[in-house]
Amino acid sequence: MARNGYALGAESGHQVTPRELKPKPSRRKGTTSKRTKLCREIAREVVGLSPYERRILDMIKTGGSSADKRIYKFAKRRLGTHKRALAKREDIKDVNAKQRARAAGI
Repeated sequence: MARNGYALGAESGHQVTPRELKPKPSRRKGTTSKRTKLCREIAREVVGLSPYERRILDMIKTGGSSADKRIYKFAKRRLGTHKRALAKREDIKDVNAKQRARAAGI
């Protein structure tokens, strides 16, 4: 907001040049580090899928006309939010694609 140098008014105040501030560490919040990503990958590989994730995977495999909607509704009931349900659906679809690619490669 530009200042006009007057004591009164919408943009009142002393005129100064804004300083270039370096970004706060809090700006990074929520981004996944390389280490965390690797740990999660290894954990998924070792532990595998949870029972409800296996059920979603089964729904994807059996398919059907409204499979995406059923998967979404199931995941939303388990996870609580729209955003988490969509993310989980895409995640399990990726798992399915990787399994199929591995099976085709062998």
